[in-house]
Amino acid sequence: MNLKKITTAAAFALLTGLGTVQAQSEAIVQEGEFGVTLGAAHYFGDLNTRAGLNRPKLAFGAFFRKQFGNYIGLRVGGQFAQVGYSDVYSSNEYQQRRNLSFNSRIWELALQGDFNFYKFVPGDPDHAFTPYVTLGVGIFNYDPYAYLGGEKYFLRQLGTEGQGSALYPERKAYSSMAVAIPFGVGVKYNLTPGINVGFEVVHRFTNTDYLDDVSTTYAGADAFPNLPNGDPSPAFLLQDRSYEKGDPIGVAGRQRGQSKQKDQYITAQFTLSFNLTSYRCPPVR
Repeated sequence: MNLKKITTAAAFALLTGLGTVQAQSEAIVQEGEFGVTLGAAHYFGDLNTRAGLNRPKLAFGAFFRKQFGNYIGLRVGGQFAQVGYSDVYSSNEYQQRRNLSFNSRIWELALQGDFNFYKFVPGDPDHAFTPYVTLGVGIFNYDPYAYLGGEKYFLRQLGTEGQGSALYPERKAYSSMAVAIPFGVGVKYNLTPGINVGFEVVHRFTNTDYLDDVSTTYAGADAFPNLPNGDPSPAFLLQDRSYEKGDPIGVAGRQRGQSKQKDQYITAQFTLSFNLTSYRCPPVR
C-alpha cells in the first residue's frame, strides 16, 4: 500500500470516528434536570432602604426543570429563605431612633422560564457551559417576628400599625401570602454527563410592603390598650421601640414606613442538578 492510500485511509477513519462521536452526542437528548440549591438571602425594604448587603441569611431549595431543546427550559421550584434586618444597621439618624427590627421565614413556590445564552448539551465538552437568565412568578408565605425581653412575638397578629383597632377601621390585617416576580441570572457547567453545577442570583419583586411589618404611619398609644394588670401590651412596646434609644417618637400619624415602595428579597445560591436524558437515533448521513 503506497503512502497516498495510507493517508486517505487514515483521514477516512478519522472523519468516520468524529462523525460517530458527533452523532452519539446529538443522539443524547436532555429531557430535563432536578436539583438542589444552597446559599444566602437578603431583604430590601423600609428597614434596609439603601440596599445594604451586610446581613445575609440562609437560603436553600429544590427544583425540577423541563427542557425544550438546548436553550429553553421551564422550572418549578420550592425555596426556603430566612430574612431579617434592624434599624441599628442604618446610617440614617431617624431610622436609628426608630429602632425597629424583624426576622421572617419565607416559603416560596415559583414557576420560571430559563433561557440559555449558549447551546447546552450534557456530555458534549464543546457545549458544557452556558450563562442563562430566568424570569417567572411565584407565591410565598411569610410571618415577620421580633424579640422583646427574650420572647418571640409574631408581629402580624399584634397589628403594630393599628390593624384591627377601632381607631383605624380602614387598616386591615395584611395577608401572610404574597406574590413574587423572580428575575435573575446564572451560569451552569456540565461536570459529568449526568451532573451539572452552577451559581445563580435571583431578585424577587413582591406585591407586599409588610415583609418587615413596616409600611404606613404610627397608630399612636391609644390604639394599644394596656394589659388587664396595667402593664403596656407587647403590641404597644413593639410598634414603637424608640423608647429604647430615648424619648418615644411614635406619635399617631407620624411616618413609620414608605407604603408606596414594596419590599423585595434576593437569593444567591450554588446549584447541583442531575440530568434526565433520553436517546434519539441519529439521522442517517
